[in-house]
Amino acid sequence: MGQIINILSYSFIQRALICGIAISICAALIGIILVLKNYSMIGHGLGEVGFASLTLAVALDLPPLYISIPIVLIAAIIIMIISQKKGESGDIQIALVSTGALALGIIITSVSTGFNIDVSNYMFGSILSMTKSDVIISLILSITVFVVYMLYYNRLFMITYDEKFAQARGINVTFYQFLISFLTALIVVLGMRMMGTLLISSLIIFPAVIAKGLSKSFKELIILSGIISIICFILGILVSFFLNFPTGASIVAVYIVLLAITKIVNKILI
Repeated sequence: MGQIINILSYSFIQRALICGIAISICAALIGIILVLKNYSMIGHGLGEVGFASLTLAVALDLPPLYISIPIVLIAAIIIMIISQKKGESGDIQIALVSTGALALGIIITSVSTGFNIDVSNYMFGSILSMTKSDVIISLILSITVFVVYMLYYNRLFMITYDEKFAQARGINVTFYQFLISFLTALIVVLGMRMMGTLLISSLIIFPAVIAKGLSKSFKELIILSGIISIICFILGILVSFFLNFPTGASIVAVYIVLLAITKIVNKILI
């Protein structure tokens, strides 16, 4: 316990915890909607777009977040617009956008600076190296996501479970679908520094999937998902620090272990 308290005295650990907890909660909230609507792979697709945008930012020597935010938002909107068309599959659009963005990012990297430390940090995650400005930006955007989610909670709930019923109630379903894409894009950009573009989708998917098997109502799902995301993040940070493992991969490993435990417990109880 004394060693853990000593770890918390480091400023870089404090910054990582503040950002990580805020981002984890927001990712868990939006992940519930994406998982229940079978649209969870959008996080992975936008992560690839994030990779392309950060390689562009590094090539132009510009702040990565300021470049990534508008590009990822535009990509999310494009995916949603195409998916609204009849006969178009959302998964297909995500696959097309993500592979195209990944290829573009690799091309930009190869003709510019190569895979330097900045690109690697965003690919694989480097939350322990976050600066004060990263913390401020992450907190502002996290609070924005949380407030918007809470303000439109009831409508998002109806759209998640029954879009036709929501339309019958006069809710503009298309608007809220775009809102969900907008929030997802923000979370992906926020989580890139924490988890890396390759693992960001896990931050969105795992909490909802694990909580889904333990909860009996939408409210329970939200609460459990948030708690699970915080616990797994903190455990992942500790594993990363003590064993000198990559932070993003450590967090995912904790999620996988917890998912396996819940599956085993559920089978035993059933």
